[in-house]
Amino acid sequence: MTLAPGERRAFATGLVVCVPDGHTLLLFPRSSNAKKGLQLGNGVGVIDQDYCGPNDQLYAYLYNIGSEPYTVLKGERVMQGLIVPIAKAIFEEVAELEATNRGGFGTTGS
Repeated sequence: MTLAPGERRAFATGLVVCVPDGHTLLLFPRSSNAKKGLQLGNGVGVIDQDYCGPNDQLYAYLYNIGSEPYTVLKGERVMQGLIVPIAKAIFEEVAELEATNRGGFGTTGS
């Protein structure tokens, strides 16, 4: 598959995975993508544990940010995965919050 400069496209990896209960699979770009001019379209892919059927193939959405066409070869490693445990949050609705002012957008430590 060849990506023209500025082109974005999904491509099939040929992989189907089953993530263990209580975990998620995070897909990150490989560091070598930077010198190739490739980015993953969504930055980090998140694969939930219920995405595990025979037709639930993993796809990589690639973006060519380089100035030249780039051909992705069969078997070329463009992303890497990390299976991590996930915490299940329990949310509680409250009438009001404590009066704290945190700022935001870079105010921590200033």
